Amino acid sequence: MNTKLFEPITFKNMTLKNRIVMSPMCMYSCFKQDGQVTPFHITHYESRAAGQAGLVMLEASAVLPEGRISPEDLGIWSDDQIEGLKYVNDRIHAHDSKSGIQLAHAGRKAMVDGEIYAPSAIPFKEDMKTPTEMTDEDINRTIQAFKEAARRAKEANFDMVEIHGAHGYLINEFLSPLTNKRTDYYGGSRENRYRFLSEIIESVKTEFDGPIFVRISAAEYHDEGNNIDDFIYFSKQMKQQGIELIDCSSGGVVAVPIKTFPGYQVTYAETIKHEADIPTGAVGQITTGIQAEEILQNHRADLIFVARAFLSNPYWPKQVADELGYDLEGPKHYTRGW
Repeated sequence: MNTKLFEPITFKNMTLKNRIVMSPMCMYSCFKQDGQVTPFHITHYESRAAGQAGLVMLEASAVLPEGRISPEDLGIWSDDQIEGLKYVNDRIHAHDSKSGIQLAHAGRKAMVDGEIYAPSAIPFKEDMKTPTEMTDEDINRTIQAFKEAARRAKEANFDMVEIHGAHGYLINEFLSPLTNKRTDYYGGSRENRYRFLSEIIESVKTEFDGPIFVRISAAEYHDEGNNIDDFIYFSKQMKQQGIELIDCSSGGVVAVPIKTFPGYQVTYAETIKHEADIPTGAVGQITTGIQAEEILQNHRADLIFVARAFLSNPYWPKQVADELGYDLEGPKHYTRGW
């Protein structure tokens, strides 16, 4: 069968052998709390590359220690972390998969000891820590941290990077009027609220010459939050800055319940793809080959980001290839069972 899911696609200087992406998922497995790669990470990521994902993306990796979601998060704030990340890349590349890493800062949702930071001093929940409102110095330090993280990503041989602007973390907090109450040039209008992300993108571009994606929460599930028109505006700005793809997730900015169902976020990827004229990634309860193929064939997105289905089956690409009648070549070691 001629399937779109298994067609190659190129972003800048990176060609993926298929449209299947292992979506970034926090593993909370740095038990020494040093942000260093562990044997678990090596096995975890290599197995999905062996399973024939076109792109294997590492989890949200903190650009500063205080930007970790938890103390067990992976980090990219120190040159000491490059060696472990480079080894993970070696193992991913051994299976002809491309690799990426999500550059992240948790902002007010950081659950670590010490001071945490946000655009405004508003806690995520009543029982969570109140963040410090960032000064210009704090903002500049953080932008520089993203720049240094991009340099480390290049030195570790990642093929692409994704800037994490979703799920209520720091960049998302600047973008949203629900969490950004600033009255300076980083707050107020959507042009000002976009400034922090814009400056991060420019800083990352100075160090990383591969494709740069951005993950956004394209719905905030609150009447006073950003709406789809705002995200189309942000996406158009990102396209002008050279961003290759918008990874369209949703929620996490404020603590509200979200009704989920198969493909519940695909419409955001579809709308942004067509209205902002930029490639998008679809993510969220995409579990079958038929579902993934429909999204691609109907031009609703350009990549399929698979999360929980990859946790239950590292060989998900083989599963959906069989479903679609596609003859997927696997690792030669597994030929007898493949």
